[in-house]
Amino acid sequence: MTSVEVLAEADWLAREAEHVSRMRRWTGPHQERRARGEKHPVLDFLFTYYSYRSSHLERWQPGPGVALAGPAARRFLDRKGYVSTSDGVVLDPAGFGGGKVRTAEFVLGLLTATASRAPRLSCFGLHEWAMVYREPADSVRHNQVPLRLGSAGTDAVVESLDIRCGHFDAFRFFTEPARPRNELAPSRETQIALEQPGCLHANMDLFKWAYKLDPFVPSELVADCFELAVEIRTLDMRASPYDLAELGYPPVRIETAGGRAEYARSQAEFARRAAPLRHRLIAHCHRLVSAAP
Repeated sequence: MTSVEVLAEADWLAREAEHVSRMRRWTGPHQERRARGEKHPVLDFLFTYYSYRSSHLERWQPGPGVALAGPAARRFLDRKGYVSTSDGVVLDPAGFGGGKVRTAEFVLGLLTATASRAPRLSCFGLHEWAMVYREPADSVRHNQVPLRLGSAGTDAVVESLDIRCGHFDAFRFFTEPARPRNELAPSRETQIALEQPGCLHANMDLFKWAYKLDPFVPSELVADCFELAVEIRTLDMRASPYDLAELGYPPVRIETAGGRAEYARSQAEFARRAAPLRHRLIAHCHRLVSAAP
């Protein structure tokens, strides 16, 4: 964080405007639904399970080592962690300490380990099915939409296929009867040992690891991870037991051989697209940790 890139006012204002416009495609409809008290079984996840508020997602941050020139930059001084220098307004590197350093070290270790492994493509999205296995109808997570195959049909799919979920933050939502059916027993302690780049949730979580380091990650990287997470979430729910066709999400029928093949192809493509984002985050965390006081 020692060298500083100076951005002319016109340049950073253009980047800021582009980021706000890009994110409002998603934050605007979410805020409108929330004002109406309307739930969305696919997209709400990106704003509720992930704890980054929509107003923060819209807010552009240059990241460390960037000075914002011009009088308009003075409004950044109203945000925590920004200081004025002879080059312009910058994110104070002294603010990167304590918890932020530990978070960056954890993310660096997790993503480096994940990137070192070959993608596994044999889970077929059964984690969502395991979350409703033998669950009473009124307790199902998205009970505002029906199950495509009904409760009995959903349970039969779970019982007919092998469940191979290695992602703890999916596994922890399994119903109690579903847990023993999983070939793995992921835990927070085994997270670094088990996460692999074919996992949809591991690739969606790139968004989480980016925003956890806010404001020390450029907003463009956060936005890239968020938009990939939107697409992955779409596949995740299309392959789920829920009937979302009326909302514009045709099913990926993983209860059939053809559906499982379609899911695996999409999973492989998302693994390919997530890899450069993971490596960008790894490189960024490495710079942050190396420069930490």
